[in-house]
Amino acid sequence: MPEKKPLPPKTAKELSYTEKVWHTVGIVAIVAILILIARVAFGVLLMALAGCLISVYFHGLGDVIQRKTKWKRSTSMIISIAGSFIILAFLLWFMGSKIQNQISALSDTLPQTIKDAKIKLAETPLGRKLLEATSGGSSDKLFATASQFFSTSFGVLGNMYIILFLGIFFTASPTMYKDGLILLIPPDHKDLTRNIINRVSISLKGWLKGTMLSMVMIIILLPIGLMIMGVPLALVLGLLAGILVIVPNFGSFAAMIPGVLLALTMGGDKAIIVALIYIGVQTLVQNIIAPIIQKKIINLPPALTIVGQLVMGVLGGAMGIIMAVPALVIVMILVDEVYVKKINPE
Repeated sequence: MPEKKPLPPKTAKELSYTEKVWHTVGIVAIVAILILIARVAFGVLLMALAGCLISVYFHGLGDVIQRKTKWKRSTSMIISIAGSFIILAFLLWFMGSKIQNQISALSDTLPQTIKDAKIKLAETPLGRKLLEATSGGSSDKLFATASQFFSTSFGVLGNMYIILFLGIFFTASPTMYKDGLILLIPPDHKDLTRNIINRVSISLKGWLKGTMLSMVMIIILLPIGLMIMGVPLALVLGLLAGILVIVPNFGSFAAMIPGVLLALTMGGDKAIIVALIYIGVQTLVQNIIAPIIQKKIINLPPALTIVGQLVMGVLGGAMGIIMAVPALVIVMILVDEVYVKKINPE
């Protein structure tokens, strides 16, 4: 009976292939776990990003104070934080009750305003076609969502307490968090990491300057135009439009809806004029005034911005849409520094 030949030992090549398979499986598993954790904790990450933006604001204002007065950095930062809270408290004390009353009135009257607007639209052939095109379950859901949005004090303010304290902590000791992040990076890439952090800081400061300027200008100009037209609740409508400036593309359209609906109940001509006022003010501010000061922000392609907003909206809801532009700025700087500059050294 012939002897059985022993099985040949596995070659080094076969062992290497097996190890590669297990390494690949391990990497895929780790990536999947990280994605799952990020998905579950995405809201926390968004709040941390919002806290970083508040810290960037305080430091940016502190830089301006230090540059103008030549005071110490610590003194400038104390004035930046304390002055911001004092101004906010003064505005809330001076206008808070009136704004709150107008918010309540807007949330109470919005459902009836929508019904009145539908009645007005039904009186014209073009309006009837518009109602037919938007009739059905989708429009009911849209109106219900709009009503819920305006009745919850602009929809996204529930986590401001946490975000504010995160911003204060980041402002108080930014070096500790920056050095802690750099400590996790291999020595060969520490300089690159510092450069990325500096670029992100400069870009976010530029974005904040332009956004805050747009907010202030719209909050001042829009209520004046609405008051001239006799539109009720002009103050809260201007405040809403100013806040929604932080959401490019969609924010200006969403802010215009309640104002046009209120004007429509007063007549179709007034609704058209009010819509033109919204468009004129927002165009003036966002396309002429804001770009003058918003020079250091990275240039975001409009299509990429919309896609980023849709993705962030799916992942993080309203807060994701609000934080879409800062997140895109960070991602584009990372891609530019880590990938683009390596394949295009020139």
